[in-house]
Order: sequence, then C-alpha cells, then structure tokens
Amino acid sequence: MESPERGGDPTFTVTGKLHQMSERTFRLYDTMTRQVKPIELAEPGLLRFYSCGPTVYSYAHIGNFRTFLTADLVIRTAEALGWTVKYVSNITDVGHLTQDNLADASGEDKMASALKSKEGEQFNNVWELAEFYEDAFLEDWARLNLREPSVRPRATQHMREQIVAAEQLVKEGYAYETPTGVYFSVDSFKGYGKLSGNTQENLRKAVREVVLDDNKKEQADFALWKKDDKHLMQWYSPFGWGFPGWHLECSVMARMYLGDTLDLHAGGEDLIFPHHECEIAQSEALTGKPFSNHWIHTRFLQVNGEKMSKSTGNYYTVRSLLEKGADPLAIRYALISGIYTKPLNFTDQSLSDAMGNLDRFKRCDAAVEAALENGGEGPDVIGAALGDLYDQALDAMTNDLNTSVALAKALEGTRVILRESESLSKESAKSGKLYLDRINALLGIVRQERDLGCDPIEAAGPKVDEARIQNLIEERTAAKKSKDFARADQIRKDLEVEGIELRDSIEGTTWVVKSAL
Repeated sequence: MESPERGGDPTFTVTGKLHQMSERTFRLYDTMTRQVKPIELAEPGLLRFYSCGPTVYSYAHIGNFRTFLTADLVIRTAEALGWTVKYVSNITDVGHLTQDNLADASGEDKMASALKSKEGEQFNNVWELAEFYEDAFLEDWARLNLREPSVRPRATQHMREQIVAAEQLVKEGYAYETPTGVYFSVDSFKGYGKLSGNTQENLRKAVREVVLDDNKKEQADFALWKKDDKHLMQWYSPFGWGFPGWHLECSVMARMYLGDTLDLHAGGEDLIFPHHECEIAQSEALTGKPFSNHWIHTRFLQVNGEKMSKSTGNYYTVRSLLEKGADPLAIRYALISGIYTKPLNFTDQSLSDAMGNLDRFKRCDAAVEAALENGGEGPDVIGAALGDLYDQALDAMTNDLNTSVALAKALEGTRVILRESESLSKESAKSGKLYLDRINALLGIVRQERDLGCDPIEAAGPKVDEARIQNLIEERTAAKKSKDFARADQIRKDLEVEGIELRDSIEGTTWVVKSAL
C-alpha cells in the first residue's frame, strides 16, 4: 500500500482486516453559482487546480497564508480520495499595481514601490528584492507544512505568452491599443461580471467620476499591457516597451500548464473582483470555453477582532509569530481552525489553544514510537475507534472543508491513544501510527513532512528551561496528591508570570508558552 502521506490506495488496516473507504463526493462552495456543489473532474481521478500566489514585494502575512492553506487542504483532501492533483500556484513579480481595487489598476507597481521603501534600501535593484522575498515566502510556506505545487510559475518567466495573448485579443476585437497601453474592452465580453456581480452598467456608475485614462473607450476597460519605457521592469513588445497587466499573467499561466478549462480555481475573497473577473474575461475571450468549472474564495482574517494593519500593531507574518515563540504547526492549526467560507478571528487564545492541541499530537507520536520499539504483545484495542474517527474527519473535509469538525475528530483520536499510552501493545501502536500518519496527510498538523531547508527562527527573549518546568509540574502533582493545594496553586501562578500556561487533563498536565500578539 502506498504511503498515506501522499494519498495512494484509499484503504486502511484495522485489526488485521482491510477496509475499503466508501465512495465520497468532494463538495465545495462555488462562488460562481453561490452554492455548495461537487467538484466535477473533466478527467476522472485528476484535479487540475490553480490558486493565485503572492506578489513578492514584502513578507507574506498570515492572512495571505490562510488563503494558501485553503488550497493546501483541497489538495490533501483530494489525495485522500485517491485523486491525482496537478496544482499550479504562481509568483507575481511584476505588474501588480498599488491601487488594485478597480478593474484597471492604477498607481505604482508594488515591486517598484517596495524598492523605494526603507526595507528596500538593502537591495541594489528590483530583481534582488523579488528574489529575496520569494525565498522568504518559500521558507514560510515550508514551515507551515504546505504541499509544493506541481508548477510554481513566475510572471516574468512567461512574458512571451502574455504578449502573444494580448496580440490575439486585439486581433479578435476584444482589446484595443492606445498611446498608453493595450486595454481589454469590457463591452466586448458579454459575460463580464458573472463572478462578482460587477456588471458593465454597475462599473460605469462606479467610475463615471474617476477618469483614469482619457484614451480608453470605457473607464472600466482594463490593461493587458502598460506602455512605460521608464518602468524598472520592462520588456519590448509589438506595442512598445512596457510591462503586462496584473490579470493577464494568471490567464496565460493557468492555460499553459492546465489547459483551456480548469477544474478548480482558488484565491482570497479580495481577488473575486477585479482579478478573477478579469481573468475570466481574458481567458474565455481567448478560448471560447469556460475558464474554470469551480471557484472558491477564502474569507478575510482578523486579528483580535480588528482588520490586520501595520498602523494598529496587529500585523503578523509567520516569522514575527515564530519570534514570539509560536510553533509553525500551531500557526497552521490556528489558521485552519475556522471554516474558510467565514471570516476568522486570529487571537492570542486561538494560537495558545493551537499550541496546546499540537502538543497532544506530539505526545501521541512519542507514545506510539516508544510502543513500536518496546511495546508488548497483545490485541489492537484502538484501531477500530481510530479508523472511525479518521473516516469522520475525512467526511468533514469532503463536506466543504469543514475543518472545525475535522480537527475535533482528530483530537478525539489523541484521547483514544493517550488513554492507552502507558500500555500500548505493538499492534495498537501500529494502528496509532497509521492514524497519525493519515491525519497528518489530511490536515498537516502532526509533524513536519519534509526537511525545511532553512535555518529555524529563534524566539526572542530568554530560553525556556523545559527540564525545570517539568520538575515543577511533578512537584505540583505531588503537592495536589498530598492536598497541599496552596503550593500547587503557587506553582501554577509562578509559571503564568513567566508566560507558561499549565493545562490539566485526565492524561496528565502539559504546558505551553503563551503567545503575545
């Protein structure tokens, strides 16, 4: 049987018997039809999936990573069903302008703007900046246990395809050239607005007092190519020196690697309009076929009940949380704890809870490994229960990525293992390991799946003395047994002052470092 980390044959062994998983339907909310519906594969067993990646002008924040984690969970669930996934997620390293809330963005390229910032002073040119932040992004991607895409294309590596696409759209009457660029005519594509509801008439009302370019036929028309021989990143085209519009890159790269029609396209809710609406118009004008059969979008992330913002001091990246002592898998756990179709409030408590729950999986992993090596003979007393819990977790994930239920079922499994941790037989340990492997393959929360290939980020402040904390826990346990509750409470309070939170359960006392958001 293939490794459970990568899907494989959808079967599992319980008490020596082989059980076939029941047929499951993978259902997700579709932004286009406004309903939860099954993913329909054009080719049986193969999911062709595109998810918009980052613009690499700065460190990606945890809100960005919530969206990338949604895509990761789609992949893991699909693989658990035995599907093959061809997953493409791009890197935007040119063309994304600062004022991107209108179909035709304005302002400065985010890459060029970042080079002029205080942080940008360390770079000699925009190419160095892009490389630095792309590398940082990939490191954080690995830390959060995200699966690698089949292809990770960069906009700057696909310039020819973007220029050819712009030429073809002009030739077929969907776009036109002006002294400032090449623009897609919104009026030429009758389906414009079907994803977001921003129809041509609505857009005319929205922009009638905002003149972006007097040369355009309609102010809602958006750029395929910007003519600019002074831009820091520019290429020569039949239209002159310049750079591509932001929307065009995803259309051409998705088509190049996945074909004319995708099975599934994902991104954050901020991309519904204009980015994805414009992708649809360009792509369907080029091919005459539906661009994607299914669209999913992840809702926004708040931090402590507020919009994340550098000015309010609640703006967090993966590495800033690691510097505060968070475990990267706990960050992952907290970010997937809420269902992707609803806004998520990321708090100190949710991160602390995630760290505590992660510790349970670590303890289970250690207990299982110890029993596999030193456990005695005996029946498998946990396999059936764990098999049922895994089934329930997978059912939840196939039902619109219901991570709340899936995580709850995963935690029930840790209780099953920890109750028997002192007396696990080797047969029980085998079932425990299989369960943990499968939960990790499905949710990515048990252990790191690969060598990170980067240096760990050390937490700021003094090192935690784990041996001392464990000794105090044992002293507290002894004090409680001898009914010296005053001493037991004092130990707990002293550790709280040090930022250590004790958690009591029927399996014993554990501790976590309290985060400081």
